[in-house]
Amino acid sequence: MTTFSASDVPSMTGRTVVVTGANSGIGRAAARVLAARDARVVLAVRGLAKGREAAAGMTGRTEVRRLDLADLSSVREFAAGLAEPVDVLINNAGVMVPPFSRTADGFELQFGTNHLGHFALTNLLLPRIRARVVTVSSVGHRVGSIDFDDLNWERRRYRAMAAYAQSKLANLLFTAELQRRLTEVGSPVLATAAHPGTAATNLLRTDPRRRVRTFVERAVTRVVAQSDDDGALPTLYATVAEMPGNGYAGPDGFLQGRGAPTLVGRSARARDTEVARRLWKVSEELTGVAFPRHSLETT
Repeated sequence: MTTFSASDVPSMTGRTVVVTGANSGIGRAAARVLAARDARVVLAVRGLAKGREAAAGMTGRTEVRRLDLADLSSVREFAAGLAEPVDVLINNAGVMVPPFSRTADGFELQFGTNHLGHFALTNLLLPRIRARVVTVSSVGHRVGSIDFDDLNWERRRYRAMAAYAQSKLANLLFTAELQRRLTEVGSPVLATAAHPGTAATNLLRTDPRRRVRTFVERAVTRVVAQSDDDGALPTLYATVAEMPGNGYAGPDGFLQGRGAPTLVGRSARARDTEVARRLWKVSEELTGVAFPRHSLETT
């Protein structure tokens, strides 16, 4: 399906889709398409005002609920308040190369938001998820590594891009281990992943202290980056297309920077099953949220 476009998304009537970070960027673009295809779309956002503004620009049935992935109490509150079945959870929200800071629970912001927040959210919602969990990663995962001795940058000199790459690698390891566990208990739910290529979203403008963008950012946005709509296509592909569990969708163009969505490869580190299992165990310990095996096992 190398010609996949938004028009290929089938009717989603009767289905509920939760999209984190749906107030801007590729999250908003994906939510808009799914709502237009008659899904009930829950915009899970940190700021309700921006979420409502985004929802106002969508057709179809939408609902805005507060979710701060950098605060596990907010994640638990969101999950507890969403009692109805969910067909698809799209783990889209993320932060990229911000100045060093920590989440409400003391985690490095990017690891805490991009990975641990979504890890907790997914496991809390899994007993109510009926079809797919889609997690948005990045080509940046290829330069990432998981430092189990210092996951939260407590001893090393902070390097924002390395922290981002670690969190995006964690997204793919999470997807792989989630699919392994789902298969093990006989669940029909699929765990898939996607990356947008290079998309001209707010992630390229994370530091509000900068008065102007750098020359490199301007060049990327003007020449290389896809629009939000095009950047959302791999997410939509991973949501509705025929693909295997643990499948990874991304653009088919040069260096996967842009183009039509297709199945793409990942780094050797992202295929390390032992690291994936270890990361899962550590994530359970850090968040206090475990895989709900007994709720998912089939008889």
